[in-house]
Amino acid sequence: MDWERFAEQMARMARDLLAQDSVDATLERITARAVEIVEGCEAAGILVFCGKRVETLAPTDGLVVRSDQLQERLAEGPGFDAALRSQPVYRIQDFTEPREGWPEFARQARALGVGSMMSFLLYTREEELGSLNLYSRRPAAFTKGSETAGWLLASHAAVAFSSARTADQLQHALATRHSIGEAMGILMERRKISEDDAFTVLRRVSQDRNIKLRDIARQICESGGLDD
Repeated sequence: MDWERFAEQMARMARDLLAQDSVDATLERITARAVEIVEGCEAAGILVFCGKRVETLAPTDGLVVRSDQLQERLAEGPGFDAALRSQPVYRIQDFTEPREGWPEFARQARALGVGSMMSFLLYTREEELGSLNLYSRRPAAFTKGSETAGWLLASHAAVAFSSARTADQLQHALATRHSIGEAMGILMERRKISEDDAFTVLRRVSQDRNIKLRDIARQICESGGLDD
């Protein structure tokens, strides 16, 4: 492992991740960089939990999706367990040999074409985000150096993922606030009511119709008013 070159790649990656304009773009850069940077890595993806369901984000290969679906179905596997923080790092050298850990996943992963795999918990001090999973179709593709590189990549990725998600949530919140403000303005003009009364109308309609406030506001902005 050329660590000087790796350090340069990580520095470029850190700047690159911060330049992305959405969560999806950030995650796609993370997994693409994993394939480029980590020795032995042929495919990468991020596993997250949505309630009790597993979702695959930014997969670079269909193998990643099939593996995550298998882990969800069996409720076991290195990516599944890493995301639940059973252990922050897993490196499975050879799926072609019988395994004591995750025996059923290992058997079916071999059939999918997985030769070796590494999984890293994505976490910051504030939150756990899921797991970064790296794959090779070859047995023993990952070395100790690969594991160290993957762990460093996962550390950068977790911070970038968390920051991008926070920024995305902020943008969504600002857009929602703008939409509500615009809807209130429409009601104030059409009904000749105060700002407080306009918000009260929005909230009452939201409760009566069991529709989120932001959706009521969007409907008013699109239609130019609210039916009685």
